[in-house]
Amino acid sequence: MPEIVQLLASPVHRFEGRPSDGPAPAPPGEVVDHLAIRAGLGVVGDRYFGRPAHRDAAVTLIARESLPPGAGLIQVRRNILVAGIAVDDLVGSELCLDSGDGPVCLRVNRRANPCAWMDVTVGPGAWKALRGKGGIRCTPLNDGILRVGPVTVTVSAAVV
Repeated sequence: MPEIVQLLASPVHRFEGRPSDGPAPAPPGEVVDHLAIRAGLGVVGDRYFGRPAHRDAAVTLIARESLPPGAGLIQVRRNILVAGIAVDDLVGSELCLDSGDGPVCLRVNRRANPCAWMDVTVGPGAWKALRGKGGIRCTPLNDGILRVGPVTVTVSAAVV
């Protein structure tokens, strides 16, 4: 059964400078049990919320199956960690997730490619290992709430 494993809304950008310098400390409370999503704007409380340059990438997802044991959203800096959903295959689709508060629909625009930081935060070799499995970048199409736990998934062709 598909599930939302973890959710992250971070008000700060932690991967600045050189990866060898390490990430900035995580602020308390960035991993949450629910996210508020706003159409065209993104995740409420996230560092990219409402920024025009990030509207087509305002919500990011990654599959737990792509990550080594113990790795999560703190390390990869995506908003939603799911299990049982092959998110990397959904580019060009519309993905709707319903965790109990009604569907939240996302237009899947492109892959979220990994970067050199993954070798520091996830572990040596992660950057290369996550190529093609780094998740997806999406535009939220409606307002809604997502919660950790079981999720109903609907995938359809994107309406342009």
